Amino acid sequence: MKKNFKFTAKVWRYPAQAAWYFVYVADEVTEVIKKIKNKKRVGFGFIPIEATVGKTTWQTSLFPTKEGPYLIAIKAMIRRKEGIDDGDKIEVRFKIL
Repeated sequence: MKKNFKFTAKVWRYPAQAAWYFVYVADEVTEVIKKIKNKKRVGFGFIPIEATVGKTTWQTSLFPTKEGPYLIAIKAMIRRKEGIDDGDKIEVRFKIL
């Protein structure tokens, strides 16, 4: 079972006052994850992961969506450390915990 993943995606800002930033997990990665039977889920179907962007690693979760692909939130601290802004393309590596 594959637990380590990598993809490139465009960062986008959720259009609300809270200013959350996300990336959609690539469709092919989402499909593989959905087939993993024994993955841990918490809350409303969130999947705990350890994500890495650039040189920064943090623990977060994959967020399920009605549209299909998972989302990963990119925290402000991560964006500042890595110089990431809305519209940037970034490489994300993560492993399911």
